[in-house]
Amino acid sequence: MADASRDALITGIGVVSCLGEGSEAHWQKLQTGETSVDTSTFAPFVVHPLAPINFDAQIPKKGDQRQMENWQRIGTYAAGLALDSAGVKGNTDILSKIDMIVAAGGGERDLTVDSNILTGMPRAEKPAAFLNERLMSDLRPTLFLAQLSNLLAGNISIVHGVTGSSRTFMGEEAAGVDAVRIAVSRIGAGQSEIALVGGAHNGERPDLIMLYEFAGMMLKDKFAPVWERGPNGGFALGSIGAFLVIAAVSVLANWNARLFAVLLGLVYLLCVLLFHSQHFSKIIYNGRERTRALEPLSLSGAAFVLAGRSPSTAATASGIAARLACFFLGLLFFLWTVLLHAPRVVTHLNNGDEWSSAFVALAMAGASILLLPSFSERT
Repeated sequence: MADASRDALITGIGVVSCLGEGSEAHWQKLQTGETSVDTSTFAPFVVHPLAPINFDAQIPKKGDQRQMENWQRIGTYAAGLALDSAGVKGNTDILSKIDMIVAAGGGERDLTVDSNILTGMPRAEKPAAFLNERLMSDLRPTLFLAQLSNLLAGNISIVHGVTGSSRTFMGEEAAGVDAVRIAVSRIGAGQSEIALVGGAHNGERPDLIMLYEFAGMMLKDKFAPVWERGPNGGFALGSIGAFLVIAAVSVLANWNARLFAVLLGLVYLLCVLLFHSQHFSKIIYNGRERTRALEPLSLSGAAFVLAGRSPSTAATASGIAARLACFFLGLLFFLWTVLLHAPRVVTHLNNGDEWSSAFVALAMAGASILLLPSFSERT
């Protein structure tokens, strides 16, 4: 049987692309069908340019920015957004435990070196010797004409202080899918507790456009939706950086993650407190919650259930014995339904308000039980 404590949850999302910055901006643009297209910079080829970004917000040191090519800036920026979204940015204790998996293609080539070699070779007396000489003297320290994808992982580690293990996959779409799959698998197997996973791509590169156009793949002249490009269409390259923070359920209780599901729990607890205050005031001050047919049982039982529910709610909200308290909260809501609302419904079958109150109390009981898995067994 699978261990539920090893389930992996997304606790942070960081994304930047031609649609903008952040998940909300992307959702809005996807809803409206808006896009950003550049048909002039690399004419006749069409590209989707990166939205205007203030890289200083996530990469504050200018020196760090200068030593990165744009694909690294995009990825490092998106990784910072994901860490912010998860609520762990700057938390050195958590950052030291984050395992990083980065998927990216080769970075920008050194166009100056490429151009010099292509220009010089036709004129060289010994082209092979010329090529070898230029490669020996002009290559980057990586001994590669392009930037390797592990440089992105290194820069994320330097800028954001992510110092757990690091893995790099070379490639685009398939590598990205594999990176997420492996992160989730490692968390499920207990080999990792929290991971930063993602990648980056810069589509505004003359060398990349040239390579794809050698195969006639680029979209030219004007933009058109995919389904309207016809048999001789092509694709428009785009720039994007996307990262996720993924964590095991078992560790979420140990750090202050801003889980998106927490909002639902807070709303539920607020409803419980309002429910308590409303019914408590009615019992104490005006007696309108009494059932005349079963008045002694109804009133005393309701008061007993309400007295028990209040500490259960407090325990659930504070996290102290929350799992057990949530169970008893559901049980007490159910008893409240049976002891108070059921007799009132029986004696007021045609009263819609009585039926509504009974169903609300029963729904509260069900919600309490459904919330049980969201609390760790240790709480």
